[in-house]
Amino acid sequence: MRETSGVDPQKRLLTGTSGLDAVLRGGLTPSRLYLVEGTPGSGKTTLALAFLLEGRSNGERGLYITLSETENELHAVAQSHGFTLEGIDVFEILTEDEFGADYEQSLLHPSEVELGETVRGIFELVEKTDPARVVLDSLSELRLLAQNPLRYRRQILALKHFFARRNCTVLMLDDRTAEPGDLQLHSIAHGVISLEQMANDFGSERRRLRVIKMRGLQYHGGYHDLTIERGGVCVYPRLIAADHHRSFSSEPVTTGIDELDALLGQGLFPGTNTLLAGPAGAGKTTTAVRCMIAAMRRGQKAAYFLFDERLATLLIRSKALNMDLQPFIDNGLLEIRQIDPAELSPGEFAGAVRDAVERDNARLVVIDSLNAYLHAMPSDNFLVLQMHELLSYLAQQGVVSLMILGQHGVMGDLRADLDISYLADTVVMLRFFEAEGEVRKSIAVIKTRTSDHERTVRELKIDGNGLAIGKPIRNFMGLLSGTPILVPTAGGPAPLDQDETCPS
Repeated sequence: MRETSGVDPQKRLLTGTSGLDAVLRGGLTPSRLYLVEGTPGSGKTTLALAFLLEGRSNGERGLYITLSETENELHAVAQSHGFTLEGIDVFEILTEDEFGADYEQSLLHPSEVELGETVRGIFELVEKTDPARVVLDSLSELRLLAQNPLRYRRQILALKHFFARRNCTVLMLDDRTAEPGDLQLHSIAHGVISLEQMANDFGSERRRLRVIKMRGLQYHGGYHDLTIERGGVCVYPRLIAADHHRSFSSEPVTTGIDELDALLGQGLFPGTNTLLAGPAGAGKTTTAVRCMIAAMRRGQKAAYFLFDERLATLLIRSKALNMDLQPFIDNGLLEIRQIDPAELSPGEFAGAVRDAVERDNARLVVIDSLNAYLHAMPSDNFLVLQMHELLSYLAQQGVVSLMILGQHGVMGDLRADLDISYLADTVVMLRFFEAEGEVRKSIAVIKTRTSDHERTVRELKIDGNGLAIGKPIRNFMGLLSGTPILVPTAGGPAPLDQDETCPS
C-alpha cells in the first residue's frame, strides 16, 4: 500500500502532453484529484491515456476505470494513435446483460446497486491494483446513479480522500452533462482543465484548452489551441513574447540590393519586422524572396510560410526570375511550409513559427500573406493582438520578419482589409504607375523605426534577370497616385533611366 503523509510541493508530475506541461509550467502536483471536463470529441480520453502512458514510461502503475466505453474501444483509440495499453489496468463497469461467465476481465455490477456500492467497488479495484495514476471515465454515470446533488458530492469527496491517502494522482473525466452553472466538482477538485470544441462555418473544427484553476501552482491562463493528431493531443500554449528572449547582434544586414539598402537607410535590422504592401502583381513576394536569398547566402536559415499560392508556383516563378530556391531547400537553409488557411488555428501557426525559430534556428521569417492568415479565422476577434504578440516574439528572438499585405485596386486609392502598419517597424510601399504609355512599378519606404531612411521613390523592375531598383525618380510628381505628371528641367536627366540592369 503506497500511503503517504505528505507531498513535496515542489515536485511536478508530467501529464504526457508536452504543451499542457508548458501551460502548467512543469506539470501537476502529485497525489491530487483533477477534473478534466469537455464535450464529447474534445479530446478528454486521448489526454487521459497520454497521462497513463507517461506514468508507464516512468515505471508507475496506471488504472483506467471506464463506466461509458468498453475496453475494446479504448484499445482502438490507443491503436489509432500508434501505441498500446499493455501494462495499464483497464476495468469496465458494465451492465448486467454485458456480463458473462467467460469474461476474463474483473467486473463490477452497477445495475442492481446504488452509488455507494459502485464507489466501494472502485475502492476495491484500487486496493487490488495499487496504482500511482488513475483515470475515472466518466463522472456523468456516477451523477445519474446519485440522483441527488448532495449524495453525489459526498461520494466524490469520499473518492478524493481515499485516493489522497493512497498517494494516487487522479484524472476524473466529465462530459458536462450537469446543469449549466453547476460548479460542485470545481470546488472539490484540486485543479480543473476545460476542453472545448467549436465548429467553424467553413473548414475543420477548432479545439482549445483552458486551465480554470490549479491550487498552489502558477500557470498560463487563457485559452490555448489544441489539435488531436496521431500520437495524441498537441497543445499550443498561448504565445507570451516576454517569456522568450535571447541575445543577438543588432547590426543591420543587407537585402542583397544596394538601392534597396539605401531606401531602408542601412538595410534590414535583426529584431525588426518589415511590411511589404501593395496591389497584386506589384512585386511584394519577389522583393521578399530577394531579401531571403541574401540572408541564405550569408549562411542564415529562413522559413517561408506560404498562404496564398501553391508551392510549385512559387518555385517556378522564382526560378524564372533568376532566383532559384530549390538549392537552398536541398541544403537545408530554407523551409517553405504551405499553409491551408481553412485548417489552421492561430495557436498552431504560432507553434509552427516557434519551431522554425527555436528548433531550426531560422533567422529570417516570411509570412505571405497577412490577408489569407486573417481571413482564415474570421470568427476570432483577437487576431491582430495575436499577430502583435507573434511579431514581438520574433523581435525578442532577433529574427528579421517580412510580412506581405495585399491591397485592393491597381492605381489610385488603394485599401487593405485591415490596417496593420502600426505594428510594423518598417513599411515598404509598392505601386503601379503609368509613364510614356507603359505600366511601371515603383517602390518607396514610408517609415522605419531603426534608421534615417531615404524618402525618394525609385522604379522597380522585374524580369528574367531578377529584380532591380533604379535611381531616385526626380522628374515626376504623383507617382504614388498612379498618375504621374512630368516636370521637365533644363538639361536634366531623362525622365526614367532605361538602361538599368538587374544585379546578379
